Formats: sequence, C-alpha cells, structure tokens
Amino acid sequence: MEKREQLYAGKAKSVFATDDPKRVVMVYRNDTSAFDGKKLAQLDRKGMVNNKFNAFVMQKLQAAGIPTHFEQLLNDTESLVKKLDMVPLECVVRNYSAGSICRRYGLEEGLAVNPPTFELFLKSDKLGDPMVNESHALAFGWATQAQLDEMKALTYRVNDVLKKLFDDAGMMLVDYKLEFGTFEGELLLGDEFSPDGCRIWDKATRKKMDKDRFRQDLGDVIETYEEVGRRLGIRFD
Repeated sequence: MEKREQLYAGKAKSVFATDDPKRVVMVYRNDTSAFDGKKLAQLDRKGMVNNKFNAFVMQKLQAAGIPTHFEQLLNDTESLVKKLDMVPLECVVRNYSAGSICRRYGLEEGLAVNPPTFELFLKSDKLGDPMVNESHALAFGWATQAQLDEMKALTYRVNDVLKKLFDDAGMMLVDYKLEFGTFEGELLLGDEFSPDGCRIWDKATRKKMDKDRFRQDLGDVIETYEEVGRRLGIRFD
C-alpha cells in the first residue's frame, strides 16, 4: 500500500491518500489539544500510544461483531483504515457523571448514570461542538433516521463490550465519544478510541487516567495512558 498526498490534518491526526481510493492511512501525531484548541502541547510517544491503543480496541470491537473502519497497524504511528463518508455527529455515552454534563445540570462528579445516557453533538470546532437532538440531525440533513437508530444501537453495543473490558482491568469507563461514517452503504465506527476521547478512572482510587490529566494539569499524561494500556494487555514496546 503506497501512502500518497495528505488529505486532512486534524488536531492530533493526519489522513493520507493511498493508491487504493477506498483506503487511507491515519497518522497519529504527538500534538495534544484541549478546550477546542485553546490549550496545545507536544507529548512524546503520544502518537504511538494512541495508535496502538486504538488498534487494540478496534480489534476487540470487531471480534464482538461491531463493524469498524480499522484494517491494520502499519507501524508505530500509522494505521490503514477504510475511507469513510463521515456523519458530522459525535455520539456520547455516559456511565458516570463528569465533564460537561456536571456543568450543564449541576451534578456532582462521579455519580452512576443508570441507564447510561446517549447524547449527540454536532462536530464543529468553530461552534464548540454544540449538543443537538435527532430532530436537528434530520432537519438539517446531518443524518438519516436509519443512521441515527444504527449509531445509537452500535454505541450501546460498544458500551457493553468496553465497560466489561475496563472493569475486568480494574478501571471505570466513565464516558466516551464515537464517530461513524459510511463505506459502500454500510455504517462503520470510524475515527479512534483512545484515552483522548473518553474518561477512564481507576476503580479503587478514582484516579483520572485519560485526557483530563492534560486538561487539568495533573501530569504524567502519556505514562498514565500507557498504564491503562498495559492493564488491558496492550504492548507498547
């Protein structure tokens, strides 16, 4: 597979074309950002850690019958994935209260959310990723009803798989976001699943083990990402 011109550069990943128009190379960089790009840093090893973390999780989900865009690791910082037509929505599930839901509703951090909530956000840095509902998505053409129904069902299936995976490793999957896209008419999980896009706490101590370590200046960001990975059985050497 030949990597060709860059198609897109996001805050932490770049996407390159290949000689196969249906496949792209996703490159994980060391760039780190928070608060819609207002806080920026370079963190050594981050690209490698998130690339391998995502590959591990995507393969676990595929083994559970959840369709994803992931195809294979190419090297420490690059993965081959299917080229998706992305739905411009983020699907967020919350198993415990943290982050924006606490600010919105005046909730104490760490409350169990039962049943877990499902929320939609418009993917737009310029607008601050505003929360939307299904009516907005349908009215403005961001997704069809069939896509919304399938995204919700798949997001909850992901929750069933990953909550147990993290629980068995002594961690709490607090919340996470997923993005989806279509490939040859099929809806697939896209983007990435890493500590950058979810909240993970230690079960015993509630130590934060995700990007909140960067947002809140807690330190040891990548060392903690690696600890999460090792608990799950990921090798970073």
